[in-house]
Amino acid sequence: MCCFVTLFLLIGPRFALVCMWLFSDMVSRAFNNSFFIPLLGIIFLPFTTIFYVIIAQYVGLANPLAWALIIAGFIIDISTYGGGWWGNRDRLRR
Repeated sequence: MCCFVTLFLLIGPRFALVCMWLFSDMVSRAFNNSFFIPLLGIIFLPFTTIFYVIIAQYVGLANPLAWALIIAGFIIDISTYGGGWWGNRDRLRR
């Protein structure tokens, strides 16, 4: 059951970003019709990409608070990659 929940937590933001890309033009407008950068965002930094798209659409990128939220998305992405290691650190040392 735990692996099932973890699978949905990993796929969830990527699925949301793909849906945003397919069913709206928010991703295209945020990245100026680029294909490669949003694709890298889906693969490596989904939360950062979602925050960037939403902030570029509704707030604008000139706001310092907007960049603080994008940095928060980056921290969430990094913590999702390092969280598994931290949770299993006792098993890795043996």
